[in-house]
Amino acid sequence: MKGLPIFDLAIIVIYLVGMILVGVYFSRKNKNSEQFTKASGLIPGWAIGLSIYATFLSSNTFLGVPGKAFGSNWNAFVFSISMPLAAWIASKYFVPFYRSSGEISAYTHLENRFGAWARVYAVVCFLLTQLARMGSIFFGIALSLQALTGYSMQMIMVVMGICIIIYTVLGGIEAVIWTEVVQAVVKTFGALLILYLIISNMDGGVSKIIEIGKSADKFSLGSFKPDFVGSSFWVVLLYGFFINLNNFGMDQNYIQRYHTASSGKAASNSIWLCVCLYIPASLLFFIIGSCLFAYYEVNPDLIASIKHQVALERLPLNASTAELLKVQNALQPSDYGDKIMPHFMVTKMPVGLVGLIVSAILSAAMSTISSGMNASATVFSIDIYKRYLKPDVTEKQNLSLLHVATVGFGLLGMIAGIAMIGVKSILDVWWQLSGIFAAGMLGLFLLGIVSKRTKNHEAVIATIIGILVIIWMTVSSLLPPEYKAFRNPLHQNMIIVVGTLTIFLVGIGLTKWKKQKAKSAH
Repeated sequence: MKGLPIFDLAIIVIYLVGMILVGVYFSRKNKNSEQFTKASGLIPGWAIGLSIYATFLSSNTFLGVPGKAFGSNWNAFVFSISMPLAAWIASKYFVPFYRSSGEISAYTHLENRFGAWARVYAVVCFLLTQLARMGSIFFGIALSLQALTGYSMQMIMVVMGICIIIYTVLGGIEAVIWTEVVQAVVKTFGALLILYLIISNMDGGVSKIIEIGKSADKFSLGSFKPDFVGSSFWVVLLYGFFINLNNFGMDQNYIQRYHTASSGKAASNSIWLCVCLYIPASLLFFIIGSCLFAYYEVNPDLIASIKHQVALERLPLNASTAELLKVQNALQPSDYGDKIMPHFMVTKMPVGLVGLIVSAILSAAMSTISSGMNASATVFSIDIYKRYLKPDVTEKQNLSLLHVATVGFGLLGMIAGIAMIGVKSILDVWWQLSGIFAAGMLGLFLLGIVSKRTKNHEAVIATIIGILVIIWMTVSSLLPPEYKAFRNPLHQNMIIVVGTLTIFLVGIGLTKWKKQKAKSAH
């Protein structure tokens, strides 16, 4: 890793080797599939809570949130404000439901409720969501390390992916959870260290940061007007509530952790511990973004190299100097927000601290990717392989399958990350993709839980209509100008809100209509 001092490199290597050794340690216990996927239900609730917190606090948060705050304001923080209501619903209804079912897969009950098609649909949505999540995380970590090392983003993703795959395959869910406990501490300490370094390098200190932030409206949570076209307070609040409801209620990453807890109460408490930690932690990253904005406002000359780099990425290799300057001068803070944190690390952090911060960013990436790999492998094993390909699979074969599937999904996540190279905002891409894939899955789940009378026929029609609405909201922006009237008028973050409500309300409406029809027939 050229470009890093030996001491920083040593810290990073020690951290990576440590994570792999954790996997080796827990590999001694992984003699069956239940241990690999559920850790035999012996994990304490506080460790699960820290693990869920670490999954939320991914490199999308570590790099994307400061970049978002730098480029705009604190509007995206409203996502965190929505968490308590979703957590209350999850702890009161979802955790007892999954614990009583005894099914390790979050999607088995959909087949029992509506038929095999519902389970397959939810599994496909989940796996696509995981690939989008892992891809965005891989991209975020590569973006940061490229600035430090000069190596290609593709090479960085491959090296990091191999390390993550090794400890995840060896250690199973128990290794994932306990490494995430360590990573939760490392990444939180790293964020506090970054904040201290920015403030200590800032002429005028905290008062100057607040002054610049206020004058640039950096602390705004967005418009409170009932506007669903722009990214208003209400759009992000609704998006956050539905996404977090999906996370706590339908995402295998979290459902699987409920089964690792020693009791239902411990599982419910783990959700609240995550919420209590994540809200102030996410606020910390927005503060970091605003501090970075103030720092570069006071030191505008330092931003020139970032603009130059972004302009080079947007133009072909044979572009003229005039074209380069034109693009460079037209760039806005939102165009290069994701590159601000890596730039500050390269230019202002002393030897030793860079290694610690890189380790924190690595931990932010590794926790989310490893849990996504384990959850995806579990879903593939239970919902696809054992259900359709080989129902009589032996315990030994199933454990081998879980290992192979974990490697496979890790590789697919790397490919997705490579495909994202060049995107404008990590956070925007992740939010949009997760909203698209999660919308139908959440709507179908809520329909099955809330409306006991809804049968397969109504659910099929509601889901088809919901999918059509989601597709229209997603791609209608590509319509030519003469078809402008047919474009989606709402903000892209409203896709999960509208898609979920479409399936849920259409399903309930069809159920009531069928009931009315049956009554009138008698």
